[in-house]
Amino acid sequence: MASVVVELRNIHDTQAAIGWAGGHTVVIDRPAGKAGGLGLGFNGAQLLALALGGCFCNDLRYTAALMHVEIGNIAVSVTLDLDGEPLLATAATMAVSCEMLDGSDPQALITRAKATCMVSNSLRRGVPVTINA
Repeated sequence: MASVVVELRNIHDTQAAIGWAGGHTVVIDRPAGKAGGLGLGFNGAQLLALALGGCFCNDLRYTAALMHVEIGNIAVSVTLDLDGEPLLATAATMAVSCEMLDGSDPQALITRAKATCMVSNSLRRGVPVTINA
């Protein structure tokens, strides 16, 4: 079984956080004026939507390599619906556009990537979350 570990810490003199994995970082914050937020980075909903879309973009590339096809431009738009108190993600919709360099229809590639996309498949199946203090 594989694991991924990320770390997060507050950013000095702000109420924002910085998260990192290896040499990559991201700033997490609330919108300016909301619970001390300064709008310095992404909020949780945006990060969840980015994780969905980013994972799918990567899986399109992985799948293309396995299928021995070449792809050009990729455009993915993720809409994350939120509702309730506490606020929960209730649905996610991804619009995908992918250009095959040979001009063929990308549907087979998109379908195969959908079957292997770790983030979307994990959310669809439900991921247990444990929070320890």
